[in-house]
Amino acid sequence: MTRHPIFFALFLAAPIAVQAFPVTVQSCNRAVTFVAPPERAVSNDVNLTEMMLELGLRDRMVGHTGISDARGIDAPLRAALDGLPDLSPQYPGREVLLGAGADFYFAGWNYGLQVGGEITPDTLVPFGIAVYELTESCAHVMEKPKASLGDLYTDIRNLGAIFGVSKRAEALVASWQSELADLAPEAHILAEPPRVFVYDSGEDMPFTAGRYAMPTALIEAAGGVNVMEDIGRSWGTVGWEEVIARDPEVILIVDYGEVTAAQKRNFLLSNPAFADLTAVREENFVTLDYVAATPGPRNIGAVGVLARAFAEAAR
Repeated sequence: MTRHPIFFALFLAAPIAVQAFPVTVQSCNRAVTFVAPPERAVSNDVNLTEMMLELGLRDRMVGHTGISDARGIDAPLRAALDGLPDLSPQYPGREVLLGAGADFYFAGWNYGLQVGGEITPDTLVPFGIAVYELTESCAHVMEKPKASLGDLYTDIRNLGAIFGVSKRAEALVASWQSELADLAPEAHILAEPPRVFVYDSGEDMPFTAGRYAMPTALIEAAGGVNVMEDIGRSWGTVGWEEVIARDPEVILIVDYGEVTAAQKRNFLLSNPAFADLTAVREENFVTLDYVAATPGPRNIGAVGVLARAFAEAAR
C-alpha cells in the first residue's frame, strides 16, 4: 500500500544526527556553504513545504509562505503544519522574512523568487538569510537539462546536507526509487508513448508545461511524451493551433486556482475547435493537483496516476 508522504515524514522525524560541517551544495549556478544547519527556516509554496516536512524538519522552521490555495492542503499536511505560522499567502516581501527572523529561505524562481525582484539570493545576503533554489526552477537563470525526477532527488539530498540529515534524505530517495521501480512494468507496457498535453489554465491561450517543467518528467516516467517538451521554457503560454496540430491523445489537467478541473474539462469538451482532438473526442483526461504536478514528494504517486490513465486511454 502506498504510504502518504506526510506520514513518512512523521515517522522519520527523529533527532537530527551529527553531521560534519561546513557543507557546500550547488544551488542553480551558485555554490552555497553552510557552517551549521539552519535553525529558522522558511519555505515557499506547498510543494517545497512538503519537502521540508518529508525530511522531518518541522522543528527547524519558523513559517511558510505562498500557500494561497486551500485545495492544495490536505488533512495530513494541515495537521503537520499546525502551529507553524503562515507568514504570507503570496510571495513574501523582505520584511516578512526579516520579521520572522529567518536564517534560511527555500524557494525557487517563480516559486517565491523573481528574477530582478525584491527577493533573490543576492538581495538576502546582507540580512544573513541563505537561500536554496528549487532545482527545477534553475532553467530561469541558467542552462539545464530538461526536467527529470533527478531534480527532485537533488533537492532532497541537498536539503539533507544543509540540515545535517543526509542519511534521512538518502533513505527517502531510495524509497521513492523503489516505488518507481514497482511502477516500471505498468508505465512501459504501451507499444507507443501516448502524446500528452498539459492544460494548466487559460482559454484564449493555454498555459502549459514545457521542457523544463516537472510534468514533462512525470509524463515520461509514466511512459508518455509531453507534446510541448520541445518548447524551451518551464511554464508558458502557447497557441491553441499548436495544440491542435500536435493532436494529444491524453490531456493532463492541473487542478488549482479559481477555475476547477471540471470547468477546464468542460471548456475543452464544449469548444467545437477542439472536437477533433483525439484526447477530447475519446475523453482521455487525467487530473493532478498542483502539488503533485510541481516538484515535491507527491511526484512519485503522480507517476502512478498517469501510468494508469495512459493504459486506460490505450484500451
